Amino acid sequence: MSQPEAWLNGPLPQIPFLLQPAAHALVQAEMELVACMEGFPDELLWKRVAGRASVGFHLQHLSGVIDRLTTYAKELPLSEEQFTFLKNEKTPDPSLTTSELVSRFQKKVADTLKVFSQTTEKELRQFRTVGRKKLPTSVMGLYFHLAEHSQRHFGQLLVTVSVLKENQKSGN
Repeated sequence: MSQPEAWLNGPLPQIPFLLQPAAHALVQAEMELVACMEGFPDELLWKRVAGRASVGFHLQHLSGVIDRLTTYAKELPLSEEQFTFLKNEKTPDPSLTTSELVSRFQKKVADTLKVFSQTTEKELRQFRTVGRKKLPTSVMGLYFHLAEHSQRHFGQLLVTVSVLKENQKSGN
């Protein structure tokens, strides 16, 4: 990359100090995702490499996780729409394009940064639960996991994209 990583560009405006690392991780994932997905062919979105998840899955999952974790942070249950989205994340959908999926992720990042900007330190410490089992966490825990989980899936997506592009170049 020709520019420094997001965390080396200083604090993000309006983002509370304690959420800067999570915000930087999301911004970094977005920057790199946009760059690596540039020119990625739609016909490869659902192709699996070595039995691993497709690029389309990772793109859907990135947006879905952010949506679900921010819902838990608001102390709300997941909606039927969210459960349906979760159930269908791995299901190939040829009607979706690379551009749509990247845009969806960019919108989720923008929405999340707005939520971060409106979150107080007191709110970060509030108790929350996750899922039907009501597993214990906090708002801070949810936001940290949202950021690190996005980085993890972006890393997996990056490897899959690079293998698919290389295979396409070599005619495999």
